[in-house]
Amino acid sequence: MQKRRTGKIIVFLLGLAPSFWLGYDALSDLLRGTMRLTANPIEFITHYTGDWTLRLIIIGLFITPLRKTFPRLDIVRYRRMIGLFAFFYGVLHFLTWIWLDKFFDPQEMWADIIKRRYITAGMAAFLMLIPLAITSTKGWIRRLGKRWQLLHRLVYFAAIAGVIHYYWLVKSDIRLPVLYGLFVVLVLGWRVRFWMRRPASASRIRNSPEAVAR
Repeated sequence: MQKRRTGKIIVFLLGLAPSFWLGYDALSDLLRGTMRLTANPIEFITHYTGDWTLRLIIIGLFITPLRKTFPRLDIVRYRRMIGLFAFFYGVLHFLTWIWLDKFFDPQEMWADIIKRRYITAGMAAFLMLIPLAITSTKGWIRRLGKRWQLLHRLVYFAAIAGVIHYYWLVKSDIRLPVLYGLFVVLVLGWRVRFWMRRPASASRIRNSPEAVAR
């Protein structure tokens, strides 16, 4: 029990680390006049929080393949925490756009969504993360039963939309979005292969409310 608690504390601190580092950089710029957030801090914060959202989504997607490949690797208990941190940075990413960039102007935000396809893709990814975060509790898992599994497969579509959002956003250097896209393709390929090879009986057991709750 103590080992599990320590592991969760470590994962929690690691999840908060990017936000603490961002806050330190912002405070340093404010008090010392440094340029840690570059000459365009709003753009830096937007990219920084968006990067961490996508990274954590992908890390969460790899937990099940890693658990299946290395059964002794006890990491599945951290999946929900990682997913919630992905949503946390997604909220920061969204708030940076509507607050620091658009100053809560609904007309400008709507115009961006309509005219800029990368914002449309990003908005779609963020909206898909909302029901996943809301239903991440044990209570919702019990209420939804096997429907919880179906709902949480939205994370794959959120990851795809996030990669598309990033790819359409960058002007020339597409190395990072392509790398993230390769990771998503890899985990999706593993998932498809796993589903195709899994016996029907195992599928029924896995999707039962008792198995989902675990």
